[in-house]
Amino acid sequence: MAREFSRTQRIADQVQRDLAQLIQFEVKDPRMGMVTLSHVKVAKDLGYADVYITVFPIGEQTQEEATKCSLEVLRNAAGFLRHELSHKIQLRVMPQLRFHFDTSVERGRHLHSLIEKASRELRDKSDSEED
Repeated sequence: MAREFSRTQRIADQVQRDLAQLIQFEVKDPRMGMVTLSHVKVAKDLGYADVYITVFPIGEQTQEEATKCSLEVLRNAAGFLRHELSHKIQLRVMPQLRFHFDTSVERGRHLHSLIEKASRELRDKSDSEED
């Protein structure tokens, strides 16, 4: 019987859980917004891990500023985070961390607004035909 998850997927899940805690409790930079790790993808050779994040701006920041600052902070802290992960996860090779902004959430919001707009227009058109 085949395994339900591959080894790299299990490692990615563990990296996501531990990295979320490290970012929350260890990274103390005021420029960083509220960061959520949406997905981690680990290469088969464990050479790197692509970490996809979403950011909620804090204070006066716009979404773009918060995303840019948060990515900069996380990229600068990647070595520290990798070192801390190596203490929590026992692997022969700890993957290099590469941080990316997850555009799927924005794309989902955009598609949702388009669907809502189309359904509203359809409703308005059917209401006007009934009159």
